[in-house]
Amino acid sequence: MSKSISSSLTHKRILYIAVPVVLSNATVPILGAVDTAVVGQLGQAVPIGAVGIGAIIITSIFWLFGFLRMGTSGLTAQAIGAGDFAETNALLIRSISIGFAAGLIFIIIQIPLFWGALWLAPASAEVKSLASEYLHIRIYSGPAVIALYGVTGWLIASERTRSVLVIQLLMNGLNIVLDLLFVLKLELGVAGVAYASLIAEWSGAVLGLWMTRQAFKNGSWKNWSQILDRLRLRKMIIVNSDILVRTIFLETAFLSFMFLGSSFDDATLAANQVLIQFLHITAYGMDGFAIAAETLVGQAIGARNLGNLRRSVVLTCQWGAITAVFMSLFFAIFGSYIINLMTTATDVRFVAEQYLPWMILAPLAGGASWMFDGIFIGATRTADMRNMMLISFGVYLFSLIILLPSFGNHGLWVALNVFLFARGITLWWKYPKVELFMS
Repeated sequence: MSKSISSSLTHKRILYIAVPVVLSNATVPILGAVDTAVVGQLGQAVPIGAVGIGAIIITSIFWLFGFLRMGTSGLTAQAIGAGDFAETNALLIRSISIGFAAGLIFIIIQIPLFWGALWLAPASAEVKSLASEYLHIRIYSGPAVIALYGVTGWLIASERTRSVLVIQLLMNGLNIVLDLLFVLKLELGVAGVAYASLIAEWSGAVLGLWMTRQAFKNGSWKNWSQILDRLRLRKMIIVNSDILVRTIFLETAFLSFMFLGSSFDDATLAANQVLIQFLHITAYGMDGFAIAAETLVGQAIGARNLGNLRRSVVLTCQWGAITAVFMSLFFAIFGSYIINLMTTATDVRFVAEQYLPWMILAPLAGGASWMFDGIFIGATRTADMRNMMLISFGVYLFSLIILLPSFGNHGLWVALNVFLFARGITLWWKYPKVELFMS
């Protein structure tokens, strides 16, 4: 299942959990680049736009249930720490069942769902037509994708992040191969990209189920009285609902950042789009150690071991701090080179250079928020996460009101950094409740 909670909490153990997650995250932008490059070989702008809009829409729809990954991770880690392996297995079955049910619902309502999404999309009729074709194929991977969120959370809680890496490598590798086959060889166009993703995502789900097969061996998956236990289901619903609210406000903050950036000239908007990719890179690096915190903190709380809780927090946060400092230094030294790689437009390069210092500051401002997210997920203190997100979002809005009129895009970047910093500070303020929860 996993290493025992009584196993020594060492830097090696943390790296064992974190490094595969970082490597797994690194494969995500590669797939997006290949999807774009493959349809780009068709020599037309419309297919590129259709795949881009379609991918954003379908990812946003599926990620509505992204809370299943985090909620399953925290609850499963606590069950493992408590030595409650019947509940550990039941959590896997619950999350898979929820995932399949949610995916089937999306398939059933796909016509009005996509009509509304494409109606809101700022694209030409030709792009929307191809995007609709893409979406009506990809939607059939919904049960696989959403169920895999739960499987991934369960594997993370079991300290099996290498398995998560293998699943990601299979999905992305197969997707890339099928992209080349369907689009370039069989000339299926945008539909070929969608079919490639559909097959790859179902393959990843099947592999995920195979990797969790031990949970099905002892017959506990048939124990529906425990799987459907009213109190446990209620706790799972509350935890996941809190995470959903928190995620909605987090996404709203970043969407508002891009929306407000669009009120400036085109070069500034493009520069913001380039620089925000630096934040995604930071998230990919920090995510591994935040997930290590989820796992180890959850297990410590399940075992009611305050010493292990504190050591888990200290060690994972040390690695988080090292990563944040490294990212800031990396952007300070190589930021200009990265900008030049991402765009050839001289005006965009010039503008991006002006705002680069704010992006250099961002990992330091936001490092604590990533780590405390992991700690609070592992502790399932999700109501605190939700409430502190609401406070931080309010601080962000206040910063925008004060700074944006006077300082323009500089004010926008300051407000984003204030938001990241506020998230870390508010969760740090609430941290004592995590330890109090154990007493």
